[in-house]
This record gives sequence, C-alpha cells and structure tokens, in this order.
Amino acid sequence: MSVHTPPADLFRNSLRLLLDKNIAAWVDLWAENGQLEFPFAPDGWPSRLAGKEAIAAYMRHYPDHIDLHDFPDLTIHQTTDPETIVVEMRGIGRLRETGSPFDMTYVAVVAIRDGRFTSYRDYWNPLAVAEPGTDFTRSSR
Repeated sequence: MSVHTPPADLFRNSLRLLLDKNIAAWVDLWAENGQLEFPFAPDGWPSRLAGKEAIAAYMRHYPDHIDLHDFPDLTIHQTTDPETIVVEMRGIGRLRETGSPFDMTYVAVVAIRDGRFTSYRDYWNPLAVAEPGTDFTRSSR
C-alpha cells in the first residue's frame, strides 16, 4: 500500500487479506511499532500487543482457529483526524475446532500513519465465544 492510501482503503484491503488467510501480507500493513489492543480482553488473554513482531506472532495461527467467510455490514466512519477511522463490522465464518458458526460484531478505532496501521483498538465481545470448545481465543484472539 502506498503512503497515500486512504485509511478506509487500507482497512478494506486488510479484510481481504484476512479472508484470503494471508496473515503475512496482513502483518505487512503494520508499522514496526504498531499497537493492537483488546480493551475487553478477559483475564489471562492478551490485552495489548506492542510491535509488528508481537502482532505477527499473535496472528500467525488465526486461520487455524477461525475460517472467516465474510465481513458483512461494514461501515467505516471518518473522524476529524484524517488518519483515524472508526469501523463497525461483522465477521462470519466457522470455528475450525468445533465446526460451530462464528458470528462476531466488532467496533474498532484504527489509526494509520504513512500507509501503515499504528494503532488498532478492537472492541470485540469475548462473551460471544465463551462456549465449551471455543478456548481458541486464548491462543489466537
């Protein structure tokens, strides 16, 4: 992505890469010192990942746990800061371990500098996957 890529376009591209299970290319969209945060992470789960290397390690096995099929209901809101967006979306697919449906609603606050993600606060609901057989979240979410 060029440094002139609008944040909404960078974000849409990141979703395509997740659907393609191309985690390496997804991680390449991050700045070296990027921060990925999960403000609602339960005890024992990561609440903050600092740096591209930590984000890569965290996401490496994501496709082994969740088979994403689509991100319907995507709405991207521009903020007064041209490099910050607020995203509302739904991710749907299947949990690989159990075959159960995966359907999660997200709100994210995303900052981009020089065409790379620098901050991504992911407000997902851990209670939505807190069922027997869904302990994948400790290693991948």
